[in-house]
Amino acid sequence: MRCRNIKTLDMEPLARIENELKKCVKCGACRAHCPVFSVLGREPVSARGKIALARGVMTGTVPLDARTRADMSKCLLCGRCVEKCANDVPTDLIVLAAREVLARKRGLTPLSRMIRLLFGSRKLMNGCALLANVALPLLFRRIPASSGLRLRFPFRFFSRRRIPAMPRRPFLDRHPEVTEGRPDRPRVAYFIGCMTNFMYPQIGEAALGLLKELGCTVIIPKDQQCCGFPAISGGDFETFRFLAEKNLAALEKCSADVIVTACASCGGAFHRLYPRVLGERIPGLASRCEALAEKTVDAAVLLQRFGFEPSADGSGSCQRVFYHDPCHLRNRSVVREPRQLLRSLPGLELVDTERAASCCGLGGTFNYYHYNTSMEVNAGRLAAIADSKADTVATGCPGCMMQIADGLSRGRSGIRVRHLLEILAEKSPGNR
Repeated sequence: MRCRNIKTLDMEPLARIENELKKCVKCGACRAHCPVFSVLGREPVSARGKIALARGVMTGTVPLDARTRADMSKCLLCGRCVEKCANDVPTDLIVLAAREVLARKRGLTPLSRMIRLLFGSRKLMNGCALLANVALPLLFRRIPASSGLRLRFPFRFFSRRRIPAMPRRPFLDRHPEVTEGRPDRPRVAYFIGCMTNFMYPQIGEAALGLLKELGCTVIIPKDQQCCGFPAISGGDFETFRFLAEKNLAALEKCSADVIVTACASCGGAFHRLYPRVLGERIPGLASRCEALAEKTVDAAVLLQRFGFEPSADGSGSCQRVFYHDPCHLRNRSVVREPRQLLRSLPGLELVDTERAASCCGLGGTFNYYHYNTSMEVNAGRLAAIADSKADTVATGCPGCMMQIADGLSRGRSGIRVRHLLEILAEKSPGNR
């Protein structure tokens, strides 16, 4: 029996990109590059399979049921298929559109409803972070500090998950909005991102210290919000738009020369999702989204551009460092700069392998819905790290840090996982 047609369902998100669906010629090349397909081996979880499902939803031959939602949820949004597709099929955007249609038909999932509630209010987020700082040590079991993580949830559902200890104060509450620099240096607006703000404030401290070292005027907008990636990944366009418009206003108000991020996912949202999802959907915001994307750079690119120079004394212990490419940096061709910065550091040996570019398996909310699959994807990442004989993993994404550290902790590894900026800050002249 055929399902109800497009005429009786609000299919606008998919109808808007119908021409993109037609680009797929069903060659199947994407299957060789999809981390989830490599683990599960099922056609519906491949990029080709998801496009076929989206086409079926459009024509009414595929129902908007729990099975379709489950298949559409099995995507890391890593962009590997997009990167390798000869026809430039934007599978990530197609998956997001299909998820929005599913959310309209079946409602938001409980997790997406919680994201809408929390991320829609900075005050509520701060309050929950304060509560978590008090409650988590009571609810979670501690694990060795050498793992790079601090807490493990003791209850059955979360029994294997490791998360960082929550800081006492979010990064956004620690510093003034403007730190003046030299007049001949650029004004830099720093978009922090939720994980740096609430879980890894040391990344923010490193970023701020390095930018001050370069003489930049640093602006940390106090009214910045979540980038919106978690919301749109759950099909919640309205919350995504709300957060994006708040960020556009906050960052435009800074009159900055450049906007810097130290989170691959936040940068990916600004570069791809704001112009392609929000700008194309809301024409009145298109030019603002494009301007934001053009002005936003990753911290590694900015440091390279403005001539970061490490301390020349070579003091400190020698490190053998494996660099992990976050998917949302690799997709923007931010590959060379982090390695050049690491190679410039005295007393550090960069271990580079062909497997440095594979996905860590986090995928934001994917890790929540499909933890076992997420960690199976992560296993390939861990094998490459183990083969490298590195004692430190460096990366440019807080989410990748948490995922890799979780996997290493499960294997009782003593390898540290750190953000690139933390390592650079330790080797900066201002730290000597």
